[in-house]
Amino acid sequence: MVAQTHPQPTATLEDVTENLERVRQAIAAAATAAGRSPSDVTLVAVAKVQPIERVRAALAAGHTVFGENRVQEAEEKWPALKAAFPSARLRLIGPLQRNKLRRAVALFDAIETVDRPELAQALAREFDDTGRRLDCFIQVNTGEEPQKSGILPAEADAFIAECRDALKLPVRGLMCIPPADEEPSLHFALLREIARRNGLQGLSMGMSGDFEIAIRFGATSVRVGTAVFGVRQPGRP
Repeated sequence: MVAQTHPQPTATLEDVTENLERVRQAIAAAATAAGRSPSDVTLVAVAKVQPIERVRAALAAGHTVFGENRVQEAEEKWPALKAAFPSARLRLIGPLQRNKLRRAVALFDAIETVDRPELAQALAREFDDTGRRLDCFIQVNTGEEPQKSGILPAEADAFIAECRDALKLPVRGLMCIPPADEEPSLHFALLREIARRNGLQGLSMGMSGDFEIAIRFGATSVRVGTAVFGVRQPGRP
């Protein structure tokens, strides 16, 4: 089955609330159809390259879990937003560079892109130094794409063991971004199997075009941006 195509939503501040409700209903319908509880699926509203007004509108509508791709952009938006909305929780869903690790640990509440031993080791040291321990997800490069971050599937079991057992990272689950031109269900099934054999419950998979498919394959969080906020506007705060 190919990913479903959703119409591009409008993006006025008023429409953000309507878009959120539309996505929540779609998540609930997909979960129910899969024999799951809608409460088992967390909507991560992806705020990257979105005007801060749209993000604030989602917060005002009661949404609390957001994703950002870049540490620097998050630093420009989220200290003030978190001060105004203390219940907000922020996940890093883009690659993490070592030189920005300390800043990321200070700002984010979860890191979904633990993708290599050097980063895992640096995170463990930072957690020990600061006493701040963020939920971690291992990013798996299910499509084995050379341009994409993530541990290769064949190396995932050993890496998960290193992160969880040797480094004592709080590994909550796995994350993937399927290749744009391939059937996503194959990648969701692969990620689910890796999680199953490693006793992990969290599956961060599925975006605006395929989150309903991901829910059918066990996603516990879906990362949705365009369907909530509208088309991104590069260059805006």
